[in-house]
Amino acid sequence: MRLLLVEDDGVLAGAVLETMRCAGHAIDWVRERCEAELSLRDGTYDLLVLDLGLPGDAGLDLLNQYRRRGGRAFVIILTARDAVQSRIRALDAGVDDYLIKPFDLEELAARVRALMRRRTSQAAQAYAHDGLVLNRVSHEASLHDVALDLVPREFSLLRALIEEPHRVLTHRELLGKMYGPDDAIDSNALEVHVHRLRQKIGAERIVTVRGIGYGLR
Repeated sequence: MRLLLVEDDGVLAGAVLETMRCAGHAIDWVRERCEAELSLRDGTYDLLVLDLGLPGDAGLDLLNQYRRRGGRAFVIILTARDAVQSRIRALDAGVDDYLIKPFDLEELAARVRALMRRRTSQAAQAYAHDGLVLNRVSHEASLHDVALDLVPREFSLLRALIEEPHRVLTHRELLGKMYGPDDAIDSNALEVHVHRLRQKIGAERIVTVRGIGYGLR
């Protein structure tokens, strides 16, 4: 798993880096919010270990911004604030777990393992292809970790395509996955939904095979 540590205490950061690397994780470290924003924009992380006590509430602001942009990595916060309201604010912002400083490094490693198990369980419910991720249980989809706003027919269309990404699906197959047997279907319904889905994920990602149907690139 790839981790990003955001922590301005060099001594603590060094200890966390050593523990995580010994556990087999790839981990990057930044000290400040601006560095973290660049790292999260340019890299793909599975888990963010975030010091909530960065100057000026920067830790909480960073977390809020990351979740608003559709960031889906797990987040563990490290905080010296043990007040209930601080924990509630963090949980409402999208935190998955937290540790109160000072904490045991082995406990941090155990909490990371627990989140890894959760990711493994979620992965069985999801499809991924070329930066696209679709979760069939939560009905959520994302492109390069940015959430996609799909209406139900678009979601069904993308699911049909991503379930068999290396095959061209016929018009009849796609319509059968998007509509029920009693639904009224306009003659150009499939083309309309393909066009709208292309606008959201990129036109080049859906290939048209004339006379047959559509497939993913």
